[in-house]
Amino acid sequence: MESSSPLPLPNPKPTTQQNPQNETHQAPPPSPKPFKKSFVTSLMEAATLRSPSFREDTYLVSHLKPSEKKALKELKEKLSNMSLDSDSMWGIQLLSGDETADVVLLKFLRARDFRVSDSLTMLQKCLSWRKDFGAETVMEEDLGFKELEGVVAYMHGYDREAHPVCYNAYGMFKEKEMYERIFGDEEKLKKFLRWRVQVLERGINLLHFKPGGVNSIIQVTDLKDMPKRELRVASNQILSLFQDNYPEMVARKVFINVPWYFSMLYSMFSPFLTQRTKSKFVIAREGNVAETLFKFIRPENVPVQYGGLSRAEDLQTGPPKPASEFTVKGGEKVNLEIDGIEGGATITWDIVVGSWDLDYGAEFVPSAEGSYTIAVEKTRRIAAGEEPVHNSYTSKEAGKMVLSIDNTTSRRRKVAAYRYFVRKPSSSA
Repeated sequence: MESSSPLPLPNPKPTTQQNPQNETHQAPPPSPKPFKKSFVTSLMEAATLRSPSFREDTYLVSHLKPSEKKALKELKEKLSNMSLDSDSMWGIQLLSGDETADVVLLKFLRARDFRVSDSLTMLQKCLSWRKDFGAETVMEEDLGFKELEGVVAYMHGYDREAHPVCYNAYGMFKEKEMYERIFGDEEKLKKFLRWRVQVLERGINLLHFKPGGVNSIIQVTDLKDMPKRELRVASNQILSLFQDNYPEMVARKVFINVPWYFSMLYSMFSPFLTQRTKSKFVIAREGNVAETLFKFIRPENVPVQYGGLSRAEDLQTGPPKPASEFTVKGGEKVNLEIDGIEGGATITWDIVVGSWDLDYGAEFVPSAEGSYTIAVEKTRRIAAGEEPVHNSYTSKEAGKMVLSIDNTTSRRRKVAAYRYFVRKPSSSA
């Protein structure tokens, strides 16, 4: 029978380079450039430094301040003495008195800075909206947006702290025909908003609603090609609806492929956002997407279109195989050596470098003296935005695989990740 087992991931090692006189030296570090804040840099600071960085609630009652414990107790008492449109949301009984109910109530209290009266009003309005909207059953509906699934808004994997991640991208609506088909009139807009709530409810269905557990999601919004003017009405309604009815459901908002006109978008959205919401913002310019996402999400969970290793079909086969992360400095060439490959074994590998734009190649080096090195993948230039390399090779003799990443023509440091699996040769019984 065949068996498959991953080998230990080796540490990437930079190679040296040869000058015309065959003298060996390390690639020189890039010379520093005078620092000057760009418009987008200033904008990023405005968005991220406007308020203190976000600190996620643990929902442990023991961690609450005395005034916060008092507010929670008071909110419970007020709820028990009034008639509600419903006494549950997200499958949790609000009057049960258990810790799951505390998590939900604390979300509303936190959203209103523990002002009990304001929190109660928000909760009542949310319960009424959920009843009128049919939010409890929306996940069961077929709203006819198959073409938007996995493109415009979708759940995909988890971050490093096990938060479910929701991706949003509205670039396809830059085409007028597509925009008119989805947002052409009020009824179409209502249907789209219903679908967008459906996607969010799927993400919330993955949460624990337990103290110390995973009680919020991560949102990644791709601003590339987003038609800012045309989507203004839809964007404002989505933001308002989510902020009013899904308090503290988002732990972090990551904006990627941020264009030059982000200031206009930010000023448009800002009136609808609380200071606490703004403190969750993370901004990534075009060309810096993978590096930003890798800070929060492991490469094997980042979609391939954003510089990761994850494809939608991978999620159907269980948890992804872990990848090894490394960086390639500007002016550096890195060789990844995978040793111990037996004759007849098959090695499969995935490798990606954020915003590629460098040379890549793979070769098999046999162990036996006199054997020739085999070019498995001839060295080629991989342009920015290309998907990860996925390849396999069956060796005829023992040796090692060498994956080469050449960044010597660039001054930019780049994040990278790879993983591999070795299937041993079949053996007769």
